[in-house]
Amino acid sequence: MREHPDGAALLAMAREVLRKELLPLLPKEKTYDALMLINAIGIAERQLQFGEQPQRAEKAELCALLDEEGSLAELNRSFARKIREGEFDSRAAARQLLWDATVQRVRESSPKALPAYGL
Repeated sequence: MREHPDGAALLAMAREVLRKELLPLLPKEKTYDALMLINAIGIAERQLQFGEQPQRAEKAELCALLDEEGSLAELNRSFARKIREGEFDSRAAARQLLWDATVQRVRESSPKALPAYGL
């Protein structure tokens, strides 16, 4: 059993200390670097909170759509190739998969952007 706080909570605490206590002490030329670190920690925290389920779901959807097996990266490359070839131009399932994957990526990387789109 893991101790509390868990990894996501530890990252949240580290992000807040960096943002509130250390960032104001840094020279101006290091502000951008610190903000990039704060953002990266936030992304890692959200990915831990979501777990592996979004990737498993995306892989399952790709396997069904492509009628192929492989790693998520391999399936995404195959999907991209088939999109470029026009194979999915009129397939609603392909558009939905792209939308769902994009929304999940934004949930992890920049969740404050989603309310503007009603998500």
